[in-house]
Amino acid sequence: MASIVLNKVDKIYAGGVKAVNGLDLEIRDGEFMVLVGPSGCGKSTALRMIAGLEDISGGEILIGDRVVNHLPPKDRDIAMVFQNYALYPHMTVEENLAFGLKLRKMSKPEIQKRVGEAARMLGLEQYLKRKPAALSGGQRQRVAMGRAIVREPQAFLMDEPLSNLDAKLRVSMRASLNQLHENLGVTTVYVTHDQVEAMTLGDRVCVLRDGVLQQVDTPQNLFDNPVNLFVAGFMGSPAMNVTYADLIRDNGGAAVVFAGYRLPVPDSTFAEKPGLDRYLGKKIILGIRPSDFEDSRAAHGSIGGWVRVPVRANVTEELGSEINVLFTIDAPPVEHKDAMAAQHDGDEEETSLPLGGNKSLWTARVNARSHVRPGQEVELVVDTHNLHFFDVDSGLSIGHEANISR
Repeated sequence: MASIVLNKVDKIYAGGVKAVNGLDLEIRDGEFMVLVGPSGCGKSTALRMIAGLEDISGGEILIGDRVVNHLPPKDRDIAMVFQNYALYPHMTVEENLAFGLKLRKMSKPEIQKRVGEAARMLGLEQYLKRKPAALSGGQRQRVAMGRAIVREPQAFLMDEPLSNLDAKLRVSMRASLNQLHENLGVTTVYVTHDQVEAMTLGDRVCVLRDGVLQQVDTPQNLFDNPVNLFVAGFMGSPAMNVTYADLIRDNGGAAVVFAGYRLPVPDSTFAEKPGLDRYLGKKIILGIRPSDFEDSRAAHGSIGGWVRVPVRANVTEELGSEINVLFTIDAPPVEHKDAMAAQHDGDEEETSLPLGGNKSLWTARVNARSHVRPGQEVELVVDTHNLHFFDVDSGLSIGHEANISR
């Protein structure tokens, strides 16, 4: 096992296109690090530079205590798992698993031992004599992972390995990956554009945008304390609700006012977010997670101190254990570049349709006991201790420790 360190790593393509820009990242020995971001953010390029499949334009990459900038992939002691499995169709599962070891002139008993261990670990023992065409997508991906495991490398590099699988299989494979990392403890760098995958797999998650590192932290800290509007909008599903609001003094305290609503801001928030008091009397961008809402009828005694917000449900999405309530507020959508970039995942064709009448569409995630239906008036409650505040110009999170010195 080994740590992986990227020091000010750049990747510049012909024409001056910067795919990765000054990336500083330390992946600890035995850590599961996820690189996440929209299409074209540079995450796969960064992974391929670690693997040696792409030359770097500047900076330094270390695996363990070795600078590997000019080492070919075969000498970096890493194993890569690709999106498309990359199995040899004419070989059995057993032969696929053993192929790389044979190339290294390993002894037959050692090859049999490693292949057997990997097959047991991945539940592939009964499929060893089959060829890839006779396997399901999930089984093929397990063979691809097994081929990496038998190598016993210093690090695994995985490039969207689950993206070809159906939704249910992806969930079970995520669990298998977690268990695998727990058992092996090998440093793993995992690339995905799926933020749910990132949240459920990573010890830490590195969020990239346009080749620039935005924030690296634990999944929960990224969710609770995003450094800017982009991270706030990209991490979390459904995405954070945002709107322009006024932060005002209110009866000896403070409140945010937007779209006809007035939410008091707890005194403790000002202590937790240094510098927020300097925005009193100014316009800010307010963020509220869908999970910080609840239907007042379904919340029973758990809403002491929560603030009531009456809305009309436009659409409801029933998910069994919870309901997503989509409603409009009388406020224009936030047009900050960071918020817009987080919405469409790098694809200009995927931007949401604009609402008429200068309105914004918000989402509240409530308990299934709510039984709210489209067209109904519903009284939501919101936990004002979890409000997020962003600077209108910079899009930076107000009071975040990374932004205080800026």
